[in-house]
Amino acid sequence: MQKDSGPLVPLHWIGFGYAALVASGGILGYAKAGFGVDQLRDDNLETYWQSDGSQPHLVNIQFRRKTTVKTLCIYADYKSDESYTPSKISVRVGNNFHNLQEIRQLELVEPSGWIHVPLTDNHKKPTRTFMIQIAVLANHQNGRDTHMRQIKIYTPVEESSIGKFPRCTTIDFMMYRSIR
Repeated sequence: MQKDSGPLVPLHWIGFGYAALVASGGILGYAKAGFGVDQLRDDNLETYWQSDGSQPHLVNIQFRRKTTVKTLCIYADYKSDESYTPSKISVRVGNNFHNLQEIRQLELVEPSGWIHVPLTDNHKKPTRTFMIQIAVLANHQNGRDTHMRQIKIYTPVEESSIGKFPRCTTIDFMMYRSIR
């Protein structure tokens, strides 16, 4: 979908983590018991988040500070999930729930694997945002609930004086960032 424009770093590598990853309108009760938000971040393609309610199904990702993001990756597997597999997804960004703007809408046909969604403007410049919302608008076979197996968000690597390395902002990294 997108031409490679340099290295990317997962946000959790540079200390942002996923400040808040909340499914379906901020209430974890909309996820099926045992299939909650934790499954979206566990790096296990066998587990999944399952919605429980009416469409659209929402996953909201909120950051503590305005964050530069370049790519959103969603793992979907039609062979495993069939009617639970999203077929139409909207990706929105903004400062909060009240000013979200749709930047991408995807039609998925029996996806199997990672779906890479560029979060860039028309000039290929990364987006700066406080919030990303993924809305599942429809499922294959008109399924009611949806499965999402993994979500990853990537930020561009920033230049440093010694080359392209991610900025280390976690306490663990900062303890060892300089030589005495």
